[in-house]
Formats: sequence, C-alpha cells, structure tokens
Amino acid sequence: MKKLIGVLLLFCQGCAHKSAAPNVHVSLTDSGRSVMFSGLAYDVMTEINRDSLQSSWQGLLPVFRMPADTDLKDYQPVQPGTYRLKDSAVVFTPDTPFITGKAYFMRYYRLSKTNETMDFIQGKKKLREIPYTDLVFK
Repeated sequence: MKKLIGVLLLFCQGCAHKSAAPNVHVSLTDSGRSVMFSGLAYDVMTEINRDSLQSSWQGLLPVFRMPADTDLKDYQPVQPGTYRLKDSAVVFTPDTPFITGKAYFMRYYRLSKTNETMDFIQGKKKLREIPYTDLVFK
C-alpha cells in the first residue's frame, strides 16, 4: 500500500508540471491475445512495475468486459490477468482469452490535480469520483 501511495504521489508530481493529460492509446497485440496501453508517463510506469503486486496495475488501469447494457459499465468485475511493461507501453494479457468480436474497455483515471490525488489517498474521494476515460477495444 505504501508503494501505491508513493506511485500516486509520483504520478501527481508528474502531472503538476504538465498542462495537458497524457494521450493514452489502446491497441490489440500478440494476435489479439493481449492489449497494449501507450502514452502513459514512462516514469510512473517504471515505478509501478517495480512493485511485484499486479493489483497496482489493476487499480490504475483496470480492464473490463463491456456489458450489453452500457449503463451497467460501473458494475462490471475487473478482468483478471497480468500486466507487464514492454518498452514504453503496458501490456495486459487476460487470464481467459478475449472473445473475438466482444467489446472490452480500459478505464484510465486522470489524476491530474494535486488535490484530487491527495483526496484519493486520504480517503476523501473515491476512485470512481475521479475523472476517467473509458477506452474501448474489440
């Protein structure tokens, strides 16, 4: 938990000096068996990668299966799998293969303001209250 807090603080510091949020992209790789997230801050990715717990990645870049009723997106369980750092991108490989033609999404939380990050760390703000972008892929 201490490492996660340290990573969030590092993430916060990196964003405080930038006026725009990173432009995160998602693409399938490894013949559709994995998904790659690029455009994230490299220093943050390497710091998270030093933590051996996959939950750190899963907490910051969760992957979900898209429900038939998209109003239920917030109630989906996180897709289990493994994350690894490859070059300047994060690659997620699910425990069970992606279903061809089925939509999935990665929720990218934009912790862009110092006070948002500190509110989250101190328990004043829940993760779902922080602005996010859902990146859809098939």
